[in-house]
Amino acid sequence: MRVLTEYIHLSTAGETDVIDITAQVNKKLKSSGIKKGIINVSVCGSTGAVTTCEFEPGLIQDIKEIFEKLIPQGKRYHHDDAWNDGNGHAHLRASLLGPSLTMPFIDGELILGTWQQIIFIDFDNRPRQRKIALQFLGE
Repeated sequence: MRVLTEYIHLSTAGETDVIDITAQVNKKLKSSGIKKGIINVSVCGSTGAVTTCEFEPGLIQDIKEIFEKLIPQGKRYHHDDAWNDGNGHAHLRASLLGPSLTMPFIDGELILGTWQQIIFIDFDNRPRQRKIALQFLGE
Protein backbone atom coordinates (compact mmCIF):
# COMPACT_ATOMS: atom_id res chain seq x y z
CA MET A 1 0.00 0.00 0.00
CA ARG A 2 1.37 3.41 -0.99
CA VAL A 3 0.55 6.83 0.41
CA LEU A 4 1.32 9.90 -1.67
CA THR A 5 0.55 13.54 -0.91
CA GLU A 6 0.22 16.23 -3.60
CA TYR A 7 -1.16 19.77 -3.61
CA ILE A 8 -3.32 21.95 -5.82
CA HIS A 9 -2.76 25.73 -5.61
CA LEU A 10 -5.57 28.12 -6.57
CA SER A 11 -6.08 31.86 -6.85
CA THR A 12 -9.67 32.61 -5.90
CA ALA A 13 -11.99 35.60 -5.99
CA GLY A 14 -13.62 34.83 -2.63
CA GLU A 15 -17.31 35.63 -2.14
CA THR A 16 -18.47 32.01 -2.70
CA ASP A 17 -16.18 31.46 -5.68
CA VAL A 18 -16.91 27.95 -7.02
CA ILE A 19 -14.07 26.21 -8.88
CA ASP A 20 -14.14 22.84 -10.63
CA ILE A 21 -10.96 21.03 -9.56
CA THR A 22 -11.77 17.65 -11.14
CA ALA A 23 -9.23 17.95 -13.96
CA GLN A 24 -6.45 18.95 -11.57
CA VAL A 25 -7.25 16.03 -9.24
CA ASN A 26 -7.30 13.64 -12.22
CA LYS A 27 -3.95 14.96 -13.45
CA LYS A 28 -2.36 14.39 -10.03
CA LEU A 29 -3.94 10.93 -9.85
CA LYS A 30 -2.53 9.92 -13.24
CA SER A 31 0.96 11.16 -12.35
CA SER A 32 0.86 9.30 -9.01
CA GLY A 33 1.11 5.91 -10.70
CA ILE A 34 -1.33 4.47 -8.13
CA LYS A 35 -3.98 2.43 -9.93
CA LYS A 36 -6.61 1.64 -7.29
CA GLY A 37 -7.47 3.06 -3.90
CA ILE A 38 -8.90 6.21 -2.43
CA ILE A 39 -8.05 9.88 -2.54
CA ASN A 40 -8.75 12.36 0.22
CA VAL A 41 -9.20 15.94 -0.99
CA SER A 42 -8.72 18.38 1.90
CA VAL A 43 -8.83 22.18 2.08
CA CYS A 44 -5.97 23.81 3.98
CA GLY A 45 -7.96 26.61 5.58
CA SER A 46 -11.13 27.29 7.53
CA THR A 47 -13.15 29.38 5.06
CA GLY A 48 -13.13 26.98 2.08
CA ALA A 49 -14.85 23.67 1.45
CA VAL A 50 -15.01 20.82 -1.06
CA THR A 51 -17.91 18.76 -2.31
CA THR A 52 -19.22 17.20 -5.51
CA CYS A 53 -21.97 18.37 -7.83
CA GLU A 54 -22.70 19.00 -11.47
CA PHE A 55 -20.57 22.01 -12.40
CA GLU A 56 -22.93 24.08 -14.52
CA PRO A 57 -23.89 27.78 -14.32
CA GLY A 58 -27.43 27.32 -13.00
CA LEU A 59 -26.36 25.05 -10.16
CA ILE A 60 -23.40 27.28 -9.32
CA GLN A 61 -25.81 30.22 -8.95
CA ASP A 62 -28.14 28.03 -6.85
CA ILE A 63 -25.22 27.17 -4.53
CA LYS A 64 -24.42 30.85 -4.05
CA GLU A 65 -28.05 31.72 -3.38
CA ILE A 66 -28.74 28.90 -0.92
CA PHE A 67 -25.70 29.77 1.19
CA GLU A 68 -26.74 33.43 1.20
CA LYS A 69 -30.19 32.38 2.46
CA LEU A 70 -28.85 29.94 5.07
CA ILE A 71 -25.88 31.96 6.37
CA PRO A 72 -26.10 35.51 5.01
CA GLN A 73 -23.12 37.78 4.65
CA GLY A 74 -23.51 41.08 6.49
CA LYS A 75 -25.35 39.59 9.47
CA ARG A 76 -23.73 40.02 12.90
CA TYR A 77 -21.61 37.00 13.89
CA HIS A 78 -19.69 36.62 17.14
CA HIS A 79 -16.55 35.74 15.18
CA ASP A 80 -16.67 39.17 13.55
CA ASP A 81 -17.04 40.82 16.97
CA ALA A 82 -13.91 39.01 18.13
CA TRP A 83 -11.71 39.52 15.06
CA ASN A 84 -13.32 42.40 13.08
CA ASP A 85 -12.58 40.62 9.79
CA GLY A 86 -16.15 40.33 8.51
CA ASN A 87 -15.86 36.68 7.50
CA GLY A 88 -17.83 34.93 10.23
CA HIS A 89 -20.29 33.83 7.56
CA ALA A 90 -17.43 32.21 5.61
CA HIS A 91 -16.32 30.11 8.58
CA LEU A 92 -19.89 28.94 9.23
CA ARG A 93 -20.54 28.10 5.58
CA ALA A 94 -17.30 26.11 5.31
CA SER A 95 -18.06 24.29 8.56
CA LEU A 96 -21.49 23.33 7.28
CA LEU A 97 -20.16 21.87 4.03
CA GLY A 98 -16.88 20.45 5.34
CA PRO A 99 -13.16 20.66 4.59
CA SER A 100 -12.64 17.30 2.90
CA LEU A 101 -14.04 14.41 0.92
CA THR A 102 -12.82 10.96 0.03
CA MET A 103 -13.31 9.43 -3.42
CA PRO A 104 -12.49 5.96 -4.75
CA PHE A 105 -10.50 5.30 -7.92
CA ILE A 106 -9.74 2.22 -9.98
CA ASP A 107 -7.52 1.72 -13.02
CA GLY A 108 -6.17 5.24 -12.37
CA GLU A 109 -9.64 6.81 -12.85
CA LEU A 110 -11.84 8.53 -10.29
CA ILE A 111 -15.16 6.79 -9.79
CA LEU A 112 -17.56 9.65 -10.48
CA GLY A 113 -21.07 9.84 -11.85
CA THR A 114 -21.68 11.17 -15.36
CA TRP A 115 -22.46 14.71 -14.19
CA GLN A 116 -20.37 14.70 -11.00
CA GLN A 117 -17.39 16.99 -10.55
CA ILE A 118 -15.25 17.84 -7.54
CA ILE A 119 -15.62 21.49 -6.59
CA PHE A 120 -13.83 23.85 -4.23
CA ILE A 121 -15.81 26.75 -2.79
CA ASP A 122 -14.04 29.79 -1.34
CA PHE A 123 -16.47 31.42 1.09
CA ASP A 124 -14.08 34.11 2.34
CA ASN A 125 -14.85 37.80 1.81
CA ARG A 126 -11.73 38.52 -0.25
CA PRO A 127 -9.51 36.95 -2.93
CA ARG A 128 -7.17 34.29 -1.58
CA GLN A 129 -4.32 31.99 -2.50
CA ARG A 130 -5.57 28.50 -1.61
CA LYS A 131 -3.90 25.15 -1.09
CA ILE A 132 -5.75 21.85 -1.35
CA ALA A 133 -4.05 18.68 -0.15
CA LEU A 134 -4.58 15.45 -2.09
CA GLN A 135 -3.64 12.28 -0.30
CA PHE A 136 -3.68 9.07 -2.34
CA LEU A 137 -3.84 5.71 -0.60
CA GLY A 138 -3.64 2.61 -2.76
CA GLU A 139 -1.57 0.34 -4.92
